[in-house]
Amino acid sequence: MPDIILHQYATSPFSEKIRLLLGAKDLSWCAVEIPPILPKPDLVALTGGYRRTPVMQIGADIYCDTALICEVLDRMAPLPPLYPPDQAAASSVMAAWFDSALFTASVTYTMQPAGVQAMLAHLTPDQIKAFVADRKAMRGDTNALRMPLPEADAMLHETFERLQEQFAAGVLHVAGPMLSVADFSLYHNIWFIRRATALAAILDAYPLVKEWYARMQAYGHGKVRVIPAEDALAEALHNDPLAHDTTIQPDSGFAAGDAVTVTPTDYAKDPVAGVLMTLSADVVTIRRQDPRAGAVNVHFPRQHYQVQAA
Repeated sequence: MPDIILHQYATSPFSEKIRLLLGAKDLSWCAVEIPPILPKPDLVALTGGYRRTPVMQIGADIYCDTALICEVLDRMAPLPPLYPPDQAAASSVMAAWFDSALFTASVTYTMQPAGVQAMLAHLTPDQIKAFVADRKAMRGDTNALRMPLPEADAMLHETFERLQEQFAAGVLHVAGPMLSVADFSLYHNIWFIRRATALAAILDAYPLVKEWYARMQAYGHGKVRVIPAEDALAEALHNDPLAHDTTIQPDSGFAAGDAVTVTPTDYAKDPVAGVLMTLSADVVTIRRQDPRAGAVNVHFPRQHYQVQAA
């Protein structure tokens, strides 16, 4: 089996979600540091245009979106399970909410002037301008990742208060008694808020949430080795895509081999073109060719991604 390669950057909260998961599962993996803003030519050679962070690569298979990456890693390394049978539904639904609604609140809260000053202090004025322009382009005409600050503040306080009460009642994890994917999805929100230094004081009223965070943080990042992007591209070029699910939903209007595009439905709506290989209730897989990466299978979750005829 080729190495697990995570295309990520150090300050990416969704990258931190997967880094911590790799640590919890005690996995060895390789890290490719990618730019936080466009252009990302080495990543795009693998994904065909998908620009969100992180992206996971295993040989010539490219996995987009942490919702799918978590499922793939859980199949590869089942312990500890991310979807315990007794709380699988609750874990998945809560993780999705933490990754969307709560993350929107976390971004809005963190990107107040005091938070921006702390988060972007390492950048030059020109780099800050480029970063802001890039994120504006990612959002497009939508208000994704933005809400009124009072609403964001209220959502965070209500969430942390309910978690504080749950932990006080002796429930050790977010979705129930067992560790699950929901814990990792909550974790990266708090990790992001804590990076805003002074604004992290919002957590002081919730000591049991902070204790839970410390327990999660102790998992670390596993066994990581940093490699250059060229090595990752060579891995794709010199491996064949893995055997894949050949399901095509009969009522989808598509057939295997159709030329399609796959596009996120919320933000960063950059379409990826390829040949349809899988269209199930859970996964979309397309095959694409790239001069640098060769033939690759690019995988997306079915939810929140639109499949259209190319």
